[in-house]
Amino acid sequence: MIDRSHDLPITRQARMLNVSRGSVYYLPQPASAADLVLMRRMDELHLEFPFAGSRMLRDLLTAEGFQTGRRHVATLMKRMRIQAVYRKPNTSKPAPGHKIYPYLLRNVPVTRPNQVWTMDISYVPMARGFVYLAAVIDWFSRRVLSWRLSITMEAGFCVEAVEEALARHGKPEIFNTDQGSQFTSTAFTGLLAGNSIAISMDGRGAWRDNVFVERLWRSVKYEEIYLKAYGTVAEARKSLASYFGFYNSRRPHSSLDRQTPDQAYFTPLPQIAAA
Repeated sequence: MIDRSHDLPITRQARMLNVSRGSVYYLPQPASAADLVLMRRMDELHLEFPFAGSRMLRDLLTAEGFQTGRRHVATLMKRMRIQAVYRKPNTSKPAPGHKIYPYLLRNVPVTRPNQVWTMDISYVPMARGFVYLAAVIDWFSRRVLSWRLSITMEAGFCVEAVEEALARHGKPEIFNTDQGSQFTSTAFTGLLAGNSIAISMDGRGAWRDNVFVERLWRSVKYEEIYLKAYGTVAEARKSLASYFGFYNSRRPHSSLDRQTPDQAYFTPLPQIAAA
């Protein structure tokens, strides 16, 4: 991750991490107060109607009295990193020079912990502004293995989350993500390849497999984020740590036969001590 206070020049840090200098020097522009209100409502509507694209979201917002166009809704969706969950042609494009890996999970039964991990990023509204939340999830048990918050979409916070998960829980056989530039970056794929982990990226049919990730974000937002108005990133981090502790150890899941993610993950596996 780029350290702007380090003695090593930023350009050299970028070269070592294989990220573009343009993305390093870019500082995100704060959203307007009106856009923050709009984004908060879009996030809620997306959880309620995950199949809604920019046109439908525009229509839903207009019916509620918001004055906005489809193009602006699409721009905010991209900034929030949300997209409609439905069967459609794969139009995602990696960053220039980034390799796209095939989807390895089509018709593959996931029957045990640490067989497949996945990772996703979601938008988190705050009292003023917003941050991004990235989580590493065990596909079989739904357990959140690690997570990170970031004010930007740079790959570094995703890499840090994976490094923590590997240190605490060993490694999966397959790691699946979408084709976002954070996940196609050489820093991210190099970490997985260096640990001999098969890399899988969403392709045709993946929308159906990944519904459980949308359910995780729905739980986190309705049971934690929407009930709070985090004033600082530190406050958000502390509150989310408490929630994920509850989610993993105390919240039963119908898809796990009323087990908690911890029970589903650790029962067939000896617990690996934290590094």
